[in-house]
Amino acid sequence: MALSISAVVLLAIVVFLLIRRSGLKGGHAVVCMLLGFYLASSSIAPTISELTTNVAGMIGDIKF
Repeated sequence: MALSISAVVLLAIVVFLLIRRSGLKGGHAVVCMLLGFYLASSSIAPTISELTTNVAGMIGDIKF
């Protein structure tokens, strides 16, 4: 659960920075958000969730 919350916060920060710095329009951000909601309720949602979990696990296994 902590991973989901931190991913949401990280993505929110990225969207905020894109709106402020890179000229992403608020309407574009809303469309991206709606796409995320529709993807979450689609049949591909478990695959996306598994992919992000695996990527986070790979990043967590990197030793510095």
